[in-house]
Parts: sequence; C-alpha cells; structure tokens
Amino acid sequence: MRAICLALPEVTEKPSHGAPAFSVKKQFVMLWSTGHHDHDFPHLWCAAPPGAQADHVAADPERFFRPPYVGGRGWVGLRLDGKVDWGLVEDVCEDAYRAVAPAKLIAVLDAGAPRFRRRARPGGPGRAARSRP
Repeated sequence: MRAICLALPEVTEKPSHGAPAFSVKKQFVMLWSTGHHDHDFPHLWCAAPPGAQADHVAADPERFFRPPYVGGRGWVGLRLDGKVDWGLVEDVCEDAYRAVAPAKLIAVLDAGAPRFRRRARPGGPGRAARSRP
C-alpha cells in the first residue's frame, strides 16, 4: 500500500486514528491492516468520485463495502483479505487520489511516468487502468 500511494505526486503518510493514512492536501486512503469497527478483516477506506461507491458495491459486494464514518461522504471500503488484485487496488487508490488532489497535481500525474499513463481496460465502459512496466 505504501509503495502504491507514495508513488503518487506529493503524497504524504501520517497515522490517523492509529492507522496509516495517505494524503495530498486532504486524506484519500486509510489502511486498516487488522480491521476496524465491524470489519475484522484487512481493508482500505478510499475517497471516491461521485457515484463510484454505489457502482463498486453493486458490481462486487464481496470485495467492496460502504465504510463507517466516511461512507456517507461517498468513500468506498475495499477488502484486502483473500486473493488481492493489486491492479484493482492501484486503480482504486488512484481514483481516490484524483477525487481529492488539486488540479495541478492531477496534471502532474497525467503527464508523469509511464507507470501512471492510463490505457483502456477491456470489459469496462469508461474504465481505465495504468499500463504495467
């Protein structure tokens, strides 16, 4: 998680409520490595663009959920137990970053290293994924 989040422009890590949290001006991801609240499995809470929470939960309710406290603001919970799709985790973290980052940093991301250049992903209308090095 640390490598994924800290690779994004100007991200910092600072504990929040005893958990690693990642920010770019505003917090965008929290990692609950041993669980939190009613969720006793490792998971993330991620900022999300409008409508994404409902879309994720409807598409894969075994992997995504509405987290406590921040779920009312549209954040999405992502389970990290079982077999983890790290490409999906990267996509969700990048979407979280884009939901809170200033426009100038999104421009840096879009103009950045090949790791962050996006290409169309098969099987999802309008969904994109980073190309892999």
